[in-house]
Formats: sequence, structure tokens, C-alpha cells
Amino acid sequence: MSDDVWKRDEIRSPCVKVCVIHSEARICAGCMRTVEEIRDWSRMSGEERERIMAELPGRAPRLARRRGGRAARLRQ
Repeated sequence: MSDDVWKRDEIRSPCVKVCVIHSEARICAGCMRTVEEIRDWSRMSGEERERIMAELPGRAPRLARRRGGRAARLRQ
């Protein structure tokens, strides 16, 4: 049986299986998509997926580092 049956001519999901939604930015820390984009990915057109894929690299700065916790206490 050929693997060609499972190949599809579409933009693959950017999912890297690190599914953690940032509480403030509301984007996934793994793939940088919004919750809505993740939900709707399978129903999107190729053009919509291309647009989102082009935006993803610019979203990383939206994930602010936490300022509290042990590391913050140690710097005092």
C-alpha cells in the first residue's frame, strides 16, 4: 500500500506538540497560533493558512517572561 494516500496538498500545521496557552497573550507558546486559529485550522483555506504562517515569527515577542518566582527573588 502506498503512503501517497495519506499525503495532502495543503499547508501543514505549525504544531510542535508543546501546547501551552499564554494566559495574557492568548497564543500557544509552541506554535504561536491563537486559540481560535488552532480551533479553525482544519477548516481554513490555503490562503488563510499562508497568512497565519507568515505572521507566526513576529508573535514570539508577545510572550513576556514571568517576572516573579524564584529567579526574581534571587536577583534582589
